[in-house]
Amino acid sequence: MLTTTLDTNADYDVLVVGGGVAGLTAATYLARADLATLVVAGEESILRRNAHLENVPGFPAGVNPRLFADMLRDQAEHNGATVRTGRVEGITGSVGAFTAALDNETSVTAARVVAASWADADYLDGLGVEIREAGSKRYVEDHGLGRTSVDGVYAAGRLAEQYHQAVVAAGHGAEAAITLIHDTEIPFYHDWVVPEGYFTDRGREVPPGCEEITAAEQERRAATARETMREYFAEPHPDRQRTHPSLVDDDLGRVDPEWYEDGGGGGGEE
Repeated sequence: MLTTTLDTNADYDVLVVGGGVAGLTAATYLARADLATLVVAGEESILRRNAHLENVPGFPAGVNPRLFADMLRDQAEHNGATVRTGRVEGITGSVGAFTAALDNETSVTAARVVAASWADADYLDGLGVEIREAGSKRYVEDHGLGRTSVDGVYAAGRLAEQYHQAVVAAGHGAEAAITLIHDTEIPFYHDWVVPEGYFTDRGREVPPGCEEITAAEQERRAATARETMREYFAEPHPDRQRTHPSLVDDDLGRVDPEWYEDGGGGGGEE
């Protein structure tokens, strides 16, 4: 059990359901704000079915989507989030004391919840979260900036009926996380690393969430970033290409039926 920064007895400050783009981006922001964050991630994000990701900022020639997904997870964990493979089957309780039942017959408690799974919202039914039915799909109603109709429960990405684009999912995951941070009255979280003296040379305190670094530290971080990116892109990604799970007879071997035999419980991820 982690030491939480919110005044609760929960195992975690925040439970993020879904380890796709929205969920992992939210987790990165939450963990950087010193919230004890657990991500419960299904077996496969929809992102990984893409052949090549073309329209994410910062990758002029595109990027392997499975590599990009790995990088998002590594970033969340690097900043302190815990990522666990599994499925959330149901959530009960109220703000400060939510309990999530997991598929391995265990449970975890959290003070807040960010729902970032796709395309399943059934695990939220025990909370009375407002849902919009759209044929076979169920969307969580967004009450502004990622908030839902239930206090302490937030929704991010496609589950909140955002556009089905990785960059939109990432942005909405960040927005929901920042909204949660503000709602918990944690001091304003800017997440801005600046040169030494940027604030203090003007007689100002460094705002919460900001950091001043020396020129030497700036170069160290830049060198680490360069080396890290070289390592990520040094070799082709080892995971084979996936395709839509409905193509169970795919003769190219792009579907593992065991990954898709159970379609419920917060496992599909944006």
